Amino acid sequence: LRRLELLTAQEAAQVQAASPLPQQVRALVDVLAGKGSHASQSLQSFIQTCSSQLHLHITVHEPMVQKHLERFQSPCGNGLESGAVQRLTNLLLVEGLTDIQQKEHDILQVETTKGLPNVSKSIPLEKLFLPLSKVSIPPRISVTIGVAGIGKSTLVKLFVCSWAKGEINRDIMFVLPLTFRELNTYEKLSAERLICSAFPHTTEPGRASATAARTLLILDGLDEFKTPLDFSNAVVCTDPKKEIQVDNLITNIIRGNLLQEVSVWVTSRPAAARQIPSGLVDRMTEIRGFRDAEMKDFLDQMFLDNRDLSSQVLQHIRANRSLHVLCTIPGFCWISGSSIAYFLKHSSDQSQEAPAVPRTLSEIYSYYFKMALSGDWLEKPRETLRTEQAVSTGKKLVSSLGRLAFYGLLRRKHVFYEQDMKAYGIDLSLLHSSLCTRLLLKEDLQASTAYYFSHLTIQEFLAALYYYTAAKRAIFDLFTESGMSWPKLGFLSHFRSAVQRAQQAEDRQLDIFLRFLSGLLSPRVNQLLSGWLLLRDEHGGFRSQAISALQGCLSAEPAVSWRAVNAMRCLQEMQHTDTAKAVEEALRRESLAGMLTPINCSALAYLLQVSDVCLEETNLSNCLTYSACKSLLSQLLFCRNLRLDNNQFKDDVMELLGSVLSVKDCQIQRLR
Repeated sequence: LRRLELLTAQEAAQVQAASPLPQQVRALVDVLAGKGSHASQSLQSFIQTCSSQLHLHITVHEPMVQKHLERFQSPCGNGLESGAVQRLTNLLLVEGLTDIQQKEHDILQVETTKGLPNVSKSIPLEKLFLPLSKVSIPPRISVTIGVAGIGKSTLVKLFVCSWAKGEINRDIMFVLPLTFRELNTYEKLSAERLICSAFPHTTEPGRASATAARTLLILDGLDEFKTPLDFSNAVVCTDPKKEIQVDNLITNIIRGNLLQEVSVWVTSRPAAARQIPSGLVDRMTEIRGFRDAEMKDFLDQMFLDNRDLSSQVLQHIRANRSLHVLCTIPGFCWISGSSIAYFLKHSSDQSQEAPAVPRTLSEIYSYYFKMALSGDWLEKPRETLRTEQAVSTGKKLVSSLGRLAFYGLLRRKHVFYEQDMKAYGIDLSLLHSSLCTRLLLKEDLQASTAYYFSHLTIQEFLAALYYYTAAKRAIFDLFTESGMSWPKLGFLSHFRSAVQRAQQAEDRQLDIFLRFLSGLLSPRVNQLLSGWLLLRDEHGGFRSQAISALQGCLSAEPAVSWRAVNAMRCLQEMQHTDTAKAVEEALRRESLAGMLTPINCSALAYLLQVSDVCLEETNLSNCLTYSACKSLLSQLLFCRNLRLDNNQFKDDVMELLGSVLSVKDCQIQRLR
């Protein structure tokens, strides 16, 4: 009260207009606002001006704070294994997105960088919203990126729980977590309604004294938002009560036109994060994947009752370099661990010659889906396996989910609602089955229920299964859902169409879909899924021509592109390994000279990522011409230890190499 007596009339009027106040304070402010000869006119003018601008002040009352804390304290104790907590308490501090993060599929990002981000700085979770130095200020807009399945939502849950317990960020009075899944259910919102509808208790009156509150608004999962953010054409809004399109509301909040005093934390997959202009982002962090010890702990947690099985699964993962790199992603590690454990369980049951360990993506997911359809989960006893009728129902459900997954993928849609399910003929009562809960997760929202696939790759495999099955009988282009297109007859015509679409996709969102589609033509995958989701030996008539279609992508461009590398991976999925094996053998013997045709350059680029020969050192001595070096340039970026001895390079090549070393993505640490 003593401090209020020092206010000028205008300052008092500002306090009067801005916040609901306790009765005694309100009476004093009313008196103070009347000071001066023209106080009444000044006050009226100020209120009119203030109402046209945004000042959404969240006023703090003790009962309200207590209720808010209780909301987050109750679910804190479960769902966060110790390994996840340790990994997520230190984030990588990054300076914006790299080219590969902006342009390539999540899986390809991990494969190319070998799960090792080119970053040396880290920041503890408790300092995420604090200044980095004594002379800087706290970030207003923070963005945390991470590939699908890395743990972004888990990180948000960990932060909110730790904050609610008072362990971190005690300077933040309110943490308001929202998901873009929830925001998808609204067409229009105001800034005021955004806060109040999600957290109605924040507007309750209270008797305790009021104070200005530091507030953190969390927006989790930008990649799941139904509308792309358009900062160039968004309509400016400064009125917190005005209802506008939700995407415009988000852009105005991030720009600072609304909720200027609120800190904002956005989580997103890397490619979607590029929607936010870098000039608006005060701090960007990245979630790293598993280290070896954390991967072991994760698998031990998966197989708590069988440590021997956990060790065998880890041994198989480590034996396959490509798989080991992808298992740095927790979501992928869980799927791979489940599939390999299922394989080990059944290979020990069989007296005949043991089948090969699953090595490709398609084989891993084939085992996973076979396990899902049979109901033969590791934690279930054999007696509870599904009946034939239940398996048949499961196949129909997979088919329906496949169509939903495919057309969702084309629209970059990864979250679905009840109306989507009904539109694709999916029986909502079946979504509670154990099969469905392994493929599709459910989240009850205020206004509706959201469904999303347990991992992005589950959606992509289902999409490939649907396309593979539908392509054998479709007479129109399947990429046009309306069916209005030029006729396309035969599986191979549709396969070439899929290859072409994947090659043309700017954001590479069809790359893994194409890998899975190619993998379904593999003899091993056909054997695994025949009688379940495929017909035995049906792939035989298509395979050789499909291989030719993919090989046509390898020499289409002068420089080896990511498209060519993905085409090589598709050939590997299809078990066509001749080219890669020949180049790998020459690489091992250091006899690549004269071999580097465009196709072999693509094979070499693929091997730089997956071959054990390149694990410690990439030796390309005595084999590179100027044209071969130029075509491989974008792939050499990711070789940490690179030998280029005795290649008779001239100045033009040296200039090329110099330009590579200055690229943001470059991971070269040693160059000879």
